Amino acid sequence: MEYISFEHNNIAAELVKQAYDTPPLAFVHSYGCQQNVNDGERIKGVLMDIGYGLCDKPEDADLILFNTCAVREHAEQRVFGNVGALKGLKEKKHDLIIGLCGCMANQKHVVEKLRQSYPYVDLVFGVDGIDTLPQLIAQKLQKHKRVLMEPAQRPVIVENIPIRRESEFRAWLPIMYGCDNFCTYCIVPYVRGRERSREPAAILAEFRQLVEQGYKEITLLGQNVNSYGKGLEHPIDFADLLNLLCEVPGDYQIRFMTSHPKDASRKLIDTIAAQEHLCKHIHLPVQSGCTATLHRMGRPYSAEAFEDTVRMIRAILPQASLSCDVIVGFPGETDEEFEESLALCRRVGCSRVHVFRYSKRPGTLAADMPDQVPPEVMAERSRRMRAAAQELAIADARRRVGTVERAVLEYGDNLTLGSFHHARLDDTCGLTAPCLLDVAIIGVDDSGLVHARREVHGSLED
Repeated sequence: MEYISFEHNNIAAELVKQAYDTPPLAFVHSYGCQQNVNDGERIKGVLMDIGYGLCDKPEDADLILFNTCAVREHAEQRVFGNVGALKGLKEKKHDLIIGLCGCMANQKHVVEKLRQSYPYVDLVFGVDGIDTLPQLIAQKLQKHKRVLMEPAQRPVIVENIPIRRESEFRAWLPIMYGCDNFCTYCIVPYVRGRERSREPAAILAEFRQLVEQGYKEITLLGQNVNSYGKGLEHPIDFADLLNLLCEVPGDYQIRFMTSHPKDASRKLIDTIAAQEHLCKHIHLPVQSGCTATLHRMGRPYSAEAFEDTVRMIRAILPQASLSCDVIVGFPGETDEEFEESLALCRRVGCSRVHVFRYSKRPGTLAADMPDQVPPEVMAERSRRMRAAAQELAIADARRRVGTVERAVLEYGDNLTLGSFHHARLDDTCGLTAPCLLDVAIIGVDDSGLVHARREVHGSLED
């Protein structure tokens, strides 16, 4: 593994300055997961580093860049539709630079489609190329030719990339990149590469900076955060990293996503229980409640083993909220197998269930599996699972009435609890958002919205 540090590109900055009569503007739109959102923030930071400002409308931009997701077919279709809609704008603004990057750009068929069918797309680069963006823009400005990078994976981690964060109180902090699990439905290992962990010192330095800047909630990111540490010179696991970060003084809380059930160790759960800075919320994607389906998915655990893990969590952290991901309509999923998924989510009492219809991804093993589930069947299963998810969310919220949680006051009277429920604070007098505070849960309305009151020195405020 190679670790390098981002360096300002003087040549690119000068070319950008010379190319425009007024400071140019960039429109950057990110699709997909939190990792993509964080990548988008770094793309904006890099662009600002070489002289671009930012704008909210593509028609105002001198550079339009779509930071893409490849996890689901629908996301890809949306991207191609949005790129296609820019053809007329490019005809009016000949100097407009249009680019596409991220996960889609790490697929050969996507790059070839852009090359053949979208001749007005000027820049294409993959997920590992954010630090090279100034060089690519310089090349475009100098040669006035398209710069379409072929899909490639770089075994490198680039530190100190400039970033323009979207939130004043919530920050994303990647601790690792890539994935080694190769679930049969998932394209991520093919587009983001194998697991690569950042050095603890680099993570700690960025974390300290975020705390000093006043961020109240810091979310650690990775495709599988609880496998953090593989390949590092000095042995360290995810629990060790959490303990290290929690030593930093300050007023903050830590979340993390995403974790894999196979790596949810007793050591990790004990750490979450022991550290006050860690939110008592665990996102543990089960994907299916049927062992046979899990086997076809390439998930190395059974439904029974998943429930054993949940029982361990409940024994150590009875107040913890548990969220999960569920895929409906995976190839070969029968009505009975779906019912098993539904029943498992109800048994374990998930506070939040993220429901995804199976999306066929070219290049994955599941794409060629027999017994593909019809779209109308997937739609009905999705509807039923989402209805159950709503019931479970309300039930979990109601069991918290009478308890006290740490929460982030984001704006107005809007709270996000440590358990990840949204809530409304009944009195914000004297408070300035964003801030962290202890709140007592006083009720839940029929929609599932939690109502809370401030707690001061261990007792409810009158």
